[in-house]
Amino acid sequence: MAPIYPMNQVNVELYRIFLHTARLGNLTKAAQQLHITQPSVSYAIKQLESRLEVKLFDRLSKGVQLTPEGSALLEYVEQSFALLQAGEQKIANLKKLSSGELRVGASGPMFKHLLLPALDHFHVRYPDVRIRLSQAKSSDIQHQLIEGQIDIGLVHLPLNDERLASNHLISQQQIFVVGSAYRHFSKKKISANELNNIPLLLFSKDSSTRDFVEKWLLSLGIEAQVDIELGSLDLLIEFAKRGYGAAFVARAFAEQELQDGTLFELQIIESIPLRSISVATRRDMSLSISAQQFMEVLIDSLKSSI
Repeated sequence: MAPIYPMNQVNVELYRIFLHTARLGNLTKAAQQLHITQPSVSYAIKQLESRLEVKLFDRLSKGVQLTPEGSALLEYVEQSFALLQAGEQKIANLKKLSSGELRVGASGPMFKHLLLPALDHFHVRYPDVRIRLSQAKSSDIQHQLIEGQIDIGLVHLPLNDERLASNHLISQQQIFVVGSAYRHFSKKKISANELNNIPLLLFSKDSSTRDFVEKWLLSLGIEAQVDIELGSLDLLIEFAKRGYGAAFVARAFAEQELQDGTLFELQIIESIPLRSISVATRRDMSLSISAQQFMEVLIDSLKSSI
């Protein structure tokens, strides 16, 4: 019985010569097509026959003919080389970004205000790349990265897992905003303590933004008295506009409302630290070509918007 060789001992060149010889039925023609000598083809066939311990060709006066064993082998060799060719074509397509997949995760506000312009540019440039998006809070995005469900995620720092790496994108200023009902509070600087005089509108407790503002207030010796908890930025802004209180949001995400006069920024005496938004990835996983290219598009998009 012929031994079963590990894949790293398989001589692909022997099978390539076998394939050409089988298709052409002639050693000389196979040699010409492969740009090698006829004795080299003959030697390779003998090596393969010795390795497999079977006769693969019958020698005829005008060429060679496959034996039953040779015919059986040819079927698998053709499939193998077809798969190799398909694999090479797949890599070529991926390099040209004429196929592939991009998997991105972020919160709703980040998608709306940061990612959408970049996604638009990427989709126009590479329409054949399939885009998969996952909207979730930062902690869930980090979990999806660890589980390999997405390639890159936009998150607020800090990261909760050492298996993740981050690349800083932008820093954002968080602010408190109110509608016309509390506009008088925006006409002068107020202390953080005075926020207790206005109903507070914050994200729900499992939000990184909620955690950020509560820790900032605690650093000032203030415990947040939350009146309304909401799960989306759009709702926070809408409730603030309608006079329900002061919402804590990123200034960049409320820029339109501040400009059109439907929201007003409270001038807090104590400075609110900047928040970093970063791209998070798995340390132990290389980014796909699609993900690498999207990172470049995203960075360019953010630079042009600053």
